[in-house]
Amino acid sequence: MAFTSYAAPSPAAPLGRPAPSRLERLKAAPRKSGEASFFFYDAHFKNEAVKVLPGEFFVADEDLLVMTTLGSCIAACLWDREKRVGGMNHFLLPDTGQSGGADSGRYGSFAMDLLIGEMVKRGATRSTMEAKVFGGGAVISGMNTINVGERNTAFVLDYLRTERITVVSKDVLDIYPRKVCFLPASGKAMVKRLASANTEALLAQERAASNKVVPVASGGGSVDLF
Repeated sequence: MAFTSYAAPSPAAPLGRPAPSRLERLKAAPRKSGEASFFFYDAHFKNEAVKVLPGEFFVADEDLLVMTTLGSCIAACLWDREKRVGGMNHFLLPDTGQSGGADSGRYGSFAMDLLIGEMVKRGATRSTMEAKVFGGGAVISGMNTINVGERNTAFVLDYLRTERITVVSKDVLDIYPRKVCFLPASGKAMVKRLASANTEALLAQERAASNKVVPVASGGGSVDLF
């Protein structure tokens, strides 16, 4: 699958030195706290891509691929149909807990506020945003008793309802890990349900992230498969 590039022309390179590629420019650009920065070339889609890790977000208005892999976590993909700018986040838990700073984006309330805020800075408005929601799978052994996936899913759908942002499609809950690909220029999203036997790395990532942030216990649209 190939996508047409609408990237802005690159600045002139010094005499005798080739102009940097778009991937090089993306890697070199300054990033905000919590903004995804793992850029690579995706051979399947034949396009530049960025991977959104737990606690991160990314907003863009070009044909860059925004990708993530989910277990019980949630990724909300927001798109402004008028400004044609979109973004994705990846959060682990709905509750804010006591953590702040770099960990804030790991919690749903911070992650959603951050994503919407960054889109508004790009000219988007809540009234013209739509959402596609992914994740919340019961894939981590031993965590089902606290219903992390269900809690995450209920939180994000309630949050979007409160903000009056229409959820045009979703692929949530069940037992499947998911790989998600989002195109912020068009709002198109694609999801692949992964076999449970091939998700050791994902489970390790979510266990590590969950152990880091879990507080100490105290009293309409379409989604393509690829």
